Amino acid sequence: MKEVKKLVEGYERFLDQDFEKQKDLYQKLSKDGQSPQFLVISCCDSRVDPAHIMNTAPGELFIVRNIANLVPVSNSDENLNCTNAAIEFAVKHLKVKHIIVFGHSQCGGIKALMEGNHPNDNYSFIDPWVELFESVKEKILEEHEKKSFNEQCSYCERACIEASLNNLMTFPWIKEKCNSGDLAIHGWYFEIETGRLLGKENGEFIPVSKLKLN
Repeated sequence: MKEVKKLVEGYERFLDQDFEKQKDLYQKLSKDGQSPQFLVISCCDSRVDPAHIMNTAPGELFIVRNIANLVPVSNSDENLNCTNAAIEFAVKHLKVKHIIVFGHSQCGGIKALMEGNHPNDNYSFIDPWVELFESVKEKILEEHEKKSFNEQCSYCERACIEASLNNLMTFPWIKEKCNSGDLAIHGWYFEIETGRLLGKENGEFIPVSKLKLN
């Protein structure tokens, strides 16, 4: 129970320090509701917390997390999908202005995709999920067949961000808002080992500080 006690102690510090300093903000959020400008589609990885990395305040980011920060295509015949439900809520109800697909290095979900089907039941939910991006894997293996497995995974991490951006545009109401200028989509990639945050622009990932954001 020591592990749980650590969380309780952390909450108590939050309540005494952070919450107390931002009490007015929390009261405003409680009264007015949330109105974030950003939807962030991030990985479940415990090392990658978008709100922490981007130093945002409560209410600024609407975040949905899944294995490997993947966005499936819009398809009404698919099984229920919590990621697509979150996207719909953020765009149609919260009316966010930006969607960021937030990937990262050393992604276990992408590693599982690159490894392929696993013979045991430890991946009974993971494999079908990441296999949605099987075509991305095949392209990486074809284009980088001589690279090491870890290098292939790194290429695949970034390629899956691009594929997710393309999949976002299969939602008619996202495409319409992007075309009208009411919504913008972004692909970002966080390097755990260096702390660098890269953004996709003109087909390549560059430091976000160098992106043309105006």
